[in-house]
Amino acid sequence: MAPRPADVTIRDFAPGDEAAFLELNEEWIVHYFEFLEDADKEVLSNPHRILAGRGRIFFAVRRGTPVGCCALMMGPHGDYEVAKMAVTASERGAGIGRRLLERVVAAAREMGIGRLFLETNRKLTPAITLYQSVGFRHVPPERFVESPYARSNVQMEMNL
Repeated sequence: MAPRPADVTIRDFAPGDEAAFLELNEEWIVHYFEFLEDADKEVLSNPHRILAGRGRIFFAVRRGTPVGCCALMMGPHGDYEVAKMAVTASERGAGIGRRLLERVVAAAREMGIGRLFLETNRKLTPAITLYQSVGFRHVPPERFVESPYARSNVQMEMNL
């Protein structure tokens, strides 16, 4: 039985979270796609770049240990991306991803952001289902923007 999400708190990035941000994301990316792409390495090696770029990173924490994360990252054109969402394998299915995503959406609203986007891969069906349940919709292929990720074949957006 998965732990209850009530046992988890959601908080902002804090000094010392750099390694957890990398490890949580590397775990799922390598599991599903075998290796980190250069774009992953660039973002994950320096989370302070997200924060300096008017972004936010949230962590789900259980008993002092980060078990999930999700970033709200400014894109190249001033838009905002939901990125680097991860929940460690042993904690999946407990609603932690939903809580992280809802916190990111709430933060975007608080910041006055009008639209969020994200990129994913069609093999990540549970993630896509979660995104849809929170209000993200598929971007039609004719509106796709170029992605730095070779694995990206699904783009979604949400108007706030």
